Amino acid sequence: MTMLHNILFAGPPGTGKTMMIRRLPGILPPLTEEEALEVTKIYSAAGKLSTDAKGLIRIAPFRSPHHTISAGGLIGGGSVPKPGEVTLAHHGVLYLDELPEFSRTVLEVLRQPLEDGIVTIARSRAVFHFPARLMLAVSFNPCPCGYAGHETAEKRCSCSDSAIAKYKSKMSGPLLDRIDIQLEVPRPIEREGDAEIPAEMSSSRMRQLVLEARTRKERRDEELGLKPGARLSGTSLRRSILMKKEAFELLDHALTVLNISMRAYDRILRLARTIADVEGSDYVEDVHVAEAIQYRRLDI
Repeated sequence: MTMLHNILFAGPPGTGKTMMIRRLPGILPPLTEEEALEVTKIYSAAGKLSTDAKGLIRIAPFRSPHHTISAGGLIGGGSVPKPGEVTLAHHGVLYLDELPEFSRTVLEVLRQPLEDGIVTIARSRAVFHFPARLMLAVSFNPCPCGYAGHETAEKRCSCSDSAIAKYKSKMSGPLLDRIDIQLEVPRPIEREGDAEIPAEMSSSRMRQLVLEARTRKERRDEELGLKPGARLSGTSLRRSILMKKEAFELLDHALTVLNISMRAYDRILRLARTIADVEGSDYVEDVHVAEAIQYRRLDI
């Protein structure tokens, strides 16, 4: 199973947040036989399998519900519960565009599925469990009008402080704590003269790096005797990651200085391991931990 990391993009309108997130399925590896079977069964049970579908679903699903969706529509529900959007995004991407536009009540129901990878719905006659191992991707503007902190001569923020505070209050600390990568997406800077243009990396090359990282993780898990796709935490997680002493010291220092939670600590640890895998390193070093910490922009 590919290690999926939740991601958040924050920035003014027109900076490419939605475009980048919608490109995620193009760099994710194809589903394994087991994952494809799980996803196909989910879509069949939900009545969303195309009538002309042939064989198993092999491409990671991408779901992008409207901000008016209900809590039941998001995690599943009904007198006879049916899978919601988080289950339809199993082994794929759930994209919430303009996160603060969603009801806070709706957003809070995401906490348990993001933590456990499963949705539990209790009814008087039975308890239903739906799988929900997914990558949550969200984007939002810095304020309702979108330009707070990013004003230009043509675009000025018109929002009051109270409106901005109310807008951001939809995003609770516990929910943000579950998002591994939190990035600000600034307005593109116009290049001057003969400024060097950075070399571009194609989606196919990114996908190849992801495939290589997954192969490296699977080989390491096999050597350590771990179950494929196992999601470890606490002491078990620390023992399973090949990490240099300096990297652990840096992470422990961040825990103290940045006052991050233990959940964020584990997520930084997992992300640093993924960064090391992408770079082809057997060991997690301090540079990998530093990069993972920098990606949690809303924490620092």
